[in-house]
Amino acid sequence: MLSPSIEPPKWLRGGHAETIWAARCAAPAPVAALGPRWQRERWTSPDGDFVDVDSQWGIPGQPHVVMFHGLEGSSESHYARAWAHATCVHGWTLRVVHFRGCSGEINRAPRAYHSGDAAELDWILRACARQAAQDPLCAIGVSLGGNALVKWLGTLALEPSAPSLVAAAAIAAPLDLQAAGMAIEQGMNRWLYTPMFLRTMHEKARAKWAQFPGLFDLERVKRAKTIREFDDAFTAPLHGFKDVWDYWARASGKPQLSSVSIPTWVINAQNDPFVPVASVIGDVRPSGEVRVWQPAAGGHAGFVHQDAQSPWRGGLWYLPLALIDWFDMEVSKHG
Repeated sequence: MLSPSIEPPKWLRGGHAETIWAARCAAPAPVAALGPRWQRERWTSPDGDFVDVDSQWGIPGQPHVVMFHGLEGSSESHYARAWAHATCVHGWTLRVVHFRGCSGEINRAPRAYHSGDAAELDWILRACARQAAQDPLCAIGVSLGGNALVKWLGTLALEPSAPSLVAAAAIAAPLDLQAAGMAIEQGMNRWLYTPMFLRTMHEKARAKWAQFPGLFDLERVKRAKTIREFDDAFTAPLHGFKDVWDYWARASGKPQLSSVSIPTWVINAQNDPFVPVASVIGDVRPSGEVRVWQPAAGGHAGFVHQDAQSPWRGGLWYLPLALIDWFDMEVSKHG
């Protein structure tokens, strides 16, 4: 089970340090472990577009874990590689779903991906459930993917025909998009993280314009210097929102926490640089199926732990292994 805290290496302190070190330097798996063995499939979406799914197959009959990555993430993200190790150790299948345009190739439709796209998760999870057949199905979402997963859990997952999930987890999810969006503009956040995200986001916007000239105001997108400005110029108009404030309000997963009917962990570090810990739950009363864990350390989707095999680098596999143990407990309840 999850312990009260994750102890990072003694020299690694602070949300910024843990966030950056996890993404760039920490070990996703023990020294002797093999790297991920991905097999890629391309799935056609209901609107004729596509998503690419990287799978590491486990033992038949064992659970399947579906991962939804964060903003501009992929199966090469540090947390995906850590989960690949953890699921491999247990003989489970891991499927990393790339949001549209995040697998290395621009998608075909006049849209991209966004934080609250529960409908996108719905058809993907239905496809995963069909392929899993009788094997138990669990889901995790990291950062943006965690918000989208909570949005789905509190809305479309309640439909009688929805795919049956045993358990879920939302890690470092910005469940209040306005609070997180404003936080990433403040202080060091604006200089450390915003340029990194915007570099690839601007590239994709220009590629989308080349596909569909006139789809959005390209000059406004080029002038965007913050996530808020980019979402106002690109993300919101492409996905049917009036503006960034409408997008952030309607796409936030926090209001759906009270409706979640599947056992779910919501995990946010108290020192997350751009997800204010007080904003995650706020005045919302989560349902009885939601468990909230807010350890002191972890940064944003970091959760580096001290490890004897990597005393200097630290490891990333504690949290995935702990969550898999909990998933396993939930699986056993279902026989």
